[in-house]
Amino acid sequence: MGGVTTAVELHVSGRVQGVSFRAATQQEAERLGVTGWVRNEPDGSVAVHAEGAQGDVDALVAWCRRGPSGSRVRNVAVREAAVGGHREFAIRY
Repeated sequence: MGGVTTAVELHVSGRVQGVSFRAATQQEAERLGVTGWVRNEPDGSVAVHAEGAQGDVDALVAWCRRGPSGSRVRNVAVREAAVGGHREFAIRY
């Protein structure tokens, strides 16, 4: 989509723990052209760092609010983050 590069960090809570949410997030981020990472947190939530064009990052945030099929997203906290220059979107462990 193009535009100014921006970065956000998301904290996604609800029934989201597991490889399926991480893999689906990675797939959606790659489809949108967003770079960064996703990882499971010990409390069962998921952390996401996303960077790219504003519209693409906004689209990923909106997708995270819905979540993939089978997830029950309760809340998504979003805050601005520093752009780290990630070249791809990765699952972190």
